[in-house]
Amino acid sequence: MSLLPTKILLVDDHPLVLEGIRAIIETYQHIDVVGVASSVKEALVIANITEPEIVMMDINMEDINGIDAIELFKERFPNIRILMLSMHDSKEYISTSVMYGASGYILKDVSTNEIISAIDIVAAGGTYFSSGVSEVLLNHETDKQSPSPLSTREQSILVLVAGGKSSKDVGELLNISVRTVETHRKNIKKKLNIKTTAGLTRYAIENGLIGSA
Repeated sequence: MSLLPTKILLVDDHPLVLEGIRAIIETYQHIDVVGVASSVKEALVIANITEPEIVMMDINMEDINGIDAIELFKERFPNIRILMLSMHDSKEYISTSVMYGASGYILKDVSTNEIISAIDIVAAGGTYFSSGVSEVLLNHETDKQSPSPLSTREQSILVLVAGGKSSKDVGELLNISVRTVETHRKNIKKKLNIKTTAGLTRYAIENGLIGSA
């Protein structure tokens, strides 16, 4: 009995990238591109109609940033698996994506074979990250045994701050104001009883949120 092809929705706000990836994937009979979208809002509508198994999405989208988009997809379509596609190879981007529920993270300059491997592995229920990513990021699920005192949003801000991002950088990445970031930072320090940024970085490393460089 032949298996049904994996249904995938592609999301990227760069038309050439979107069509290029689509052209590559459509040459593989075991993967069915059920839709393409140039915005997160459009992608959510298409996903509701086509019911893809995987959404492969750029992390830098114009209407809604990719991190928040992961959360939206997971809320509305719990069974859809998210594979992030990005030009950024920083651990901060990757670990934040994982915390929000992404099943994989690949770079835009990887080979065609790696893209297909990533899709196949994620479709089978696994996780896939481009080479060079610290193993600590793959152990995210095991951390659930000892719940963090921080909310998901606070954890993502902690990861970025510990990675050296300024409040302005964090605000731009997560699409929130600098004042909101500062409020979160104060709450994080209070919850963890940590007074310095160096202390936050140490906490993030010790708890497997970022790798020790």
